[in-house]
Amino acid sequence: MSFELPPVRPVAEEIARAAQAKIDGKTKPPGSLGSLESAALRMCRIQNSLEPRIKRKQSLVFAADHGVTAAGVSAFPKEVTPQMALNMAAGGAAINVFCRLGGIDTMIVDVGVDYDFPAEAGIIDRKIGRGTRDFSKERAMTKEEAEASLQAGIDSFRDAAMQEPISLVGLGEMGIGNTTAASAIICALTGITPEEAAGRGTGVDDAGLKRKIEVLEQSLALHSPSADDPLGVLEAVGGYEIGAMAGAALAAASLGTAVVLDGLISTAAGLLAAAIEPKLKGYLFSGHRSVEQGQAAALQALDIEPLIDLNLRLGEGTGAALAMHHIEAACAFLNEMASFESAGVSGKN
Repeated sequence: MSFELPPVRPVAEEIARAAQAKIDGKTKPPGSLGSLESAALRMCRIQNSLEPRIKRKQSLVFAADHGVTAAGVSAFPKEVTPQMALNMAAGGAAINVFCRLGGIDTMIVDVGVDYDFPAEAGIIDRKIGRGTRDFSKERAMTKEEAEASLQAGIDSFRDAAMQEPISLVGLGEMGIGNTTAASAIICALTGITPEEAAGRGTGVDDAGLKRKIEVLEQSLALHSPSADDPLGVLEAVGGYEIGAMAGAALAAASLGTAVVLDGLISTAAGLLAAAIEPKLKGYLFSGHRSVEQGQAAALQALDIEPLIDLNLRLGEGTGAALAMHHIEAACAFLNEMASFESAGVSGKN
């Protein structure tokens, strides 16, 4: 296959001083709108405008299975992956509820589920394989499959943006076993240990968590993935949906769209994409702080702070969908709130 990464331009840093002056000039004490102010500043840089606008919001949810579930790392069987994907396609999952509430378009994409979805389900078919291989024993995928996963995300975003440009895209996923893959990617790219990265995912007990750490240690020792080779990290211990989210992030940034990450898995994908193209960092938002501990190291590497903290650990892109309202509010206050000068209000002495 022909594979080429979309070019990403740096965000407009030169507008930052004027944007900060506009933020500080609003009728409020400096910094009193907290992270909404930093979100407004980031949107100014992304759109290269002192009047950033949110015209369309999109959620992309990628689904895939993971061979590493055979190693006993999840509390749920892999049959849940297609069942939940069908639930999402029917509009019954949490991500659907939050997207309807926020006026967010949704797209569910199969990039590697071990199931044949009926055409009438409305799930986009970009299947690369019927799940990755068990990376505790062999590499999760080939180089060609890793590239195909990135391409699936690139193509999915471009298809979604074809009819109307997208201002914000939230990245979500469904895949039993994918917290293990995400934790392995974060370990490889940040250098933290499996014990520091592993969480309970879908709700494994103490014995399950211990097993998960052992599998991560075994897998990282087997493959020795290097942070200098992010595509190799994806190939060794990744997942098709993680690669797809990374590809979608790169495609979005190439078209000037802000990317809203979700929890652990989505953040691992953002970290992977930024390792491939560092200029991507300026386009990223962290939707929420996950209770999965590995996310913190990834966010530190990306130098971004979560917009909300609701003790979420669901995935699906739910935290990203909820955070889009905050980004929209940030743009609204910047565009609509009076300044000290226009309102005739005395500023700080």
